[in-house]
Amino acid sequence: MAFYQFKREQFIKSSISEVWDFISRPQNLKRITPSYMGFDIRTSDLPNVAYEGMIIAYTVRPLLGIPTTWVTEITHVEPQKYFVDEQRVGPYKLWHHEHHIEAVKDGVLMKDIVSYSPPLGVLGQLANTLLISKKLEAIFDYRTKAFEEIFPG
Repeated sequence: MAFYQFKREQFIKSSISEVWDFISRPQNLKRITPSYMGFDIRTSDLPNVAYEGMIIAYTVRPLLGIPTTWVTEITHVEPQKYFVDEQRVGPYKLWHHEHHIEAVKDGVLMKDIVSYSPPLGVLGQLANTLLISKKLEAIFDYRTKAFEEIFPG
């Protein structure tokens, strides 16, 4: 099984409570996801704050506009520090995404760690080289810009 990690850090000019309030609301995920991903939350009546055990269903269209079901579970939450979401149904063999924030001088340091394994063995490895790793870079580049607009400082 091929295993990869993607890491990204971003400084945000805001308070830890404001950043936490934003990232811990599942509804805000659409605001920081590129529109070409065709991202739609399918779970109705989402609470305003993520909690351990929360299951969220989405539809995404990451490739050729083909709709894909993605279901994640929030497995760990430490308010104003971090939360973890893990794929339960979706395109990956393994998907584990850590969202960390910490107060630093004049703002917040946000760190994302995505640990993942594509399906299909050697074909998945090839897909990671040709497509998946580049797509993750592009998505997080978009998120960086989105956070700069949401928290202009």
